[in-house]
Amino acid sequence: MNEKFTLTGGARIGMSNASFPLADLYVDKNVLKINASIVGNLVFQPNDIISIEAYSSIPVIGNGIKINHRIEKYSSKVIFWTFKNPITVINEIRKTGFLDNIQSEITAADLEIINRQNQGGFPIKKPVAIFYVVIWNALFLSDIIPFFLQEKQEGFPIGNGIKLALAIVFVSAILTLVSAKFRSLILKERRELDDIKKFVYLLLFISGMLFLQFSITCL
Repeated sequence: MNEKFTLTGGARIGMSNASFPLADLYVDKNVLKINASIVGNLVFQPNDIISIEAYSSIPVIGNGIKINHRIEKYSSKVIFWTFKNPITVINEIRKTGFLDNIQSEITAADLEIINRQNQGGFPIKKPVAIFYVVIWNALFLSDIIPFFLQEKQEGFPIGNGIKLALAIVFVSAILTLVSAKFRSLILKERRELDDIKKFVYLLLFISGMLFLQFSITCL
């Protein structure tokens, strides 16, 4: 029996998809976790699982395992994408003893998992997510609308609004990485940096590159 099994890949949770290598699978005797960063952080106990089956949509790049579960707060469609043979992955999960570890007693660790499940898979507080979406759209529109209202459009609709939006995202990503207090403001209770780390690094890279590109374009 293997004590644990880990694998890096992608994940589809509901309608949202995290491409390789933005998702991680972790399995031991007591828990199965799928960390797809902002797409979702899901955690299952053995009793939560109905079945784990091989799943395929596109040969080679569209192979994975489908988690059929009983958690109402999670999307019913949970797929972990992998370049490995799905049957091999399922066998590795079985070797951990996870699929055979059905218990009737609820422990303190079980209660912790149940609390996380009740929060749903999305790791960021909803008001925070709404705030960033509103600010992002408002700043972008502050440049785009005046540009298209001009009688003659010249150049690109890139101004201080768009650059400020990118700067806010960039700074927020840095604060998320270095400040525990800031993380406590944006993440749900019992969530950690590891739950969104890959997404934060991606956000940091994209927002930084776009900010530099737009700044050079406007010179």
